[in-house]
Formats: sequence, C-alpha cells, structure tokens
Amino acid sequence: MYCSKRQLWSLLILASTVLSGPVLSAAEIDEAAVLAAMSKEGRLEADIARDSRSRPEVVIPLLHLEPGAKIVDIFGSGGYYSELLASVVGSEGEAWLHNNDGFEAWGINGLTDRFDSRDPGNILRHTRSGINLDLGTETLDGAIIVMALHDIYVIPKRYNGEKYVPVGRPANANYFLDQIYQALKPGSRFVVVEHAGDAAMDSEEVFDLHRMVESLARSEVESVGFRFAESSDALRNPNDDRSMIVFDSDIKGKTDRFVLSFEKPQNN
Repeated sequence: MYCSKRQLWSLLILASTVLSGPVLSAAEIDEAAVLAAMSKEGRLEADIARDSRSRPEVVIPLLHLEPGAKIVDIFGSGGYYSELLASVVGSEGEAWLHNNDGFEAWGINGLTDRFDSRDPGNILRHTRSGINLDLGTETLDGAIIVMALHDIYVIPKRYNGEKYVPVGRPANANYFLDQIYQALKPGSRFVVVEHAGDAAMDSEEVFDLHRMVESLARSEVESVGFRFAESSDALRNPNDDRSMIVFDSDIKGKTDRFVLSFEKPQNN
C-alpha cells in the first residue's frame, strides 16, 4: 500500500505516541480472581470448609492489590489467608505468613498440612517474637489481620483456684499498629477482620471474650495515621448477641464480625 510522506509522518507520530504513552497498571485483584483461587485443585479440605464462613472473595478485594504485590498476613496462624493471597498475587508476588510463637503453635496442624508434601505457593514464613513484627519500612503493598487484633488488648490472666486474676499487662497496641503503618507503602491498604464486641460492656470484659468493639478498632488504627477507606457487612450475624466467648461451641465460626479497610495516605 502506497503512503504519501504526510501519511507516513502521521503514522510515525501515532506509533511514537502509543509506544511512549502511559503504561496501564495491572487490573486490581477482584472477587472473580479470588473465586478462581478458591477453585484451584489441591486446596486443603479444611480451607474449603472454611470458605463459606470466611468469605475471602469479599475480604481480599478490600486490599486493592495488584498481581505481583507483596502482602503480609499478620498472626496468620495456619495460613488459610496466606495461601489464597499467594495464589492471587501470582509468582511475581509474595505472601508473608507472619506468626509469633503462640500463633504458630495455635495453627501448627494447619501449617503441617499446608507445607508438608505439597506446594502452597509463594509464601514466606515469617515467625518473630511477641509483637515485634520486623516488616521493614515501606516494603509491603498490603497487610491483613484476621480475628487477632483483639489479642493485643487482652490482659493476661491466670486461674488462682477461685477466679482468673491479672498476671501482666496488655501489649503495646500503638507500637504494634505503628509497625504495620511504617511497613506499608503509601496508598496501600490494611484490612482488619474482627469478632464484634458489645459497646455497652466493660472493655476488659469484651477483650476477655476475644472480641473488640468496632468503633475502638477503627479509632485505634486511625490513631497511628491510617485513613478509614471502606467496610463490608458480609460477615455480620445479627443472631450473635456478642455475650459469649468466641470459642464457645454455640457460636464458634458464627460470630458477628466486622471488616474494615484502611489506607496509608499517599502524603504521610
């Protein structure tokens, strides 16, 4: 096909514009991507059984991740969320399964099943002591903590033969949350999933039930610099009156839970 000099010049300008134009970012990981990860062959039976009550296809998109992201699952215990996160971020990304000794012991059966004789994906096991997270500075594209933030506020107690009495103090919540804030890149998300507590109850009593009042969770996270972004009611259960400890067989796995997503501001 013959082109005049003017036409050829126009084509060259168009090609130059296309090649030098802005590169579109990868699509964010949405519900469909998480559902695809949930449908992969070889997942643990215990994970599949948990899917319907945890609704990861709703929770994970609140992180607004892209393929190739680096994400931490804080106090991830047996690694249920870590494996799904590793799947959705892909081989170029990485999921950090963070635990301390207590949470690792709590999830030891799940960890054994997950890592022995099978490939759970690109998961970095990241076990540290206490609440020293050792996550670095602006190293991560997202963070999630599932039904474990309340543990930072629980007063350690021991049964003295008659009742449970305090034997220590709760952890330094500000220090814990600030480490997460510092570890995230500006614009990244931090998602909190938590057992809902009754705001009319005494705070210590709420934490003894291994629950947390939603308004307190929000104010505590915001106090270190995070900005509230969005929430989901997908895990709400109005039949939970919030009076039972979450391990009670009558409510275990069926608690009323809130889901909050926070963002580290771009200009921090």
